[in-house]
Amino acid sequence: MNGTPHVVGFYDRHPISAAQILGKLRALRGHLDGLRPEELFPHDQDHYGGLAANDALAVPAGIGRGTRVADFCAGLAGPARYFAHHFGAAVTGIELNPHRVRGAQELTLRVGLQNRVGMIRGNVAHAPLANACVDVVVSQEAFLHVPDKAAAIGEAFRILVPGGRLAFSDWVAHHPLAADQAATLWQGLAAQALQSTEGYRGLLQQAGFQVRSVEDLTEPWGAVLGERLAMYRKLRRETSSAGLPSGDAAFYRAYVQLVALVRGRVLGGGRFIAEK
Repeated sequence: MNGTPHVVGFYDRHPISAAQILGKLRALRGHLDGLRPEELFPHDQDHYGGLAANDALAVPAGIGRGTRVADFCAGLAGPARYFAHHFGAAVTGIELNPHRVRGAQELTLRVGLQNRVGMIRGNVAHAPLANACVDVVVSQEAFLHVPDKAAAIGEAFRILVPGGRLAFSDWVAHHPLAADQAATLWQGLAAQALQSTEGYRGLLQQAGFQVRSVEDLTEPWGAVLGERLAMYRKLRRETSSAGLPSGDAAFYRAYVQLVALVRGRVLGGGRFIAEK
């Protein structure tokens, strides 16, 4: 996988971690006994838009009780736990970073969802799941890290049952990046091989999907990303004081650039729903 150590290392340094989430909850509650899934949700949704963004994927994808879901690039499994707890789905997360996998498993166990949310360490370009074994594949702002997006989308098609749906959000490039901009985003945020909206539409169709909807998220993301930058700066102080990963200088430099690029509509976001 192109740049795998850098992508894995990015999340090893990331200021949101299982230890950071549990530390926050311990400070709020005084202990970690009897944690409920709802108590994690304000802290474990490491994607743009929080629970509302989960719903915006789950509803058109038809996630409900008993739905078998694969979450590509599942991270700490915040969305996976939400889909399991709120919708009654059975979710398998696939995640490249081993510390993220272990952190996801610990958080899931603490809220008693281990029988409905499982984690596998793996590469979504070679998904470690059988053919036609899931009803829905989801992913949120994660394909930006994947060099071979066609392979990941092809794997989603392979593991879906006929009539199954792929629902994901990701960065899109409205205009080509300058070389120095691309380098900054790679170094600080491990972003690579960014697609345009039409590029994603083409990859979905080439894989065999019928594209059901495409939504431009650029305008709302401009506000959300500014709020997240402020959140990360606050987290940097908190995690540094606690001796936890806090992100490096390249991360914050790249995030400032990302906010400017999205607000200037050079980059943006898209939400895609497609059917096998």
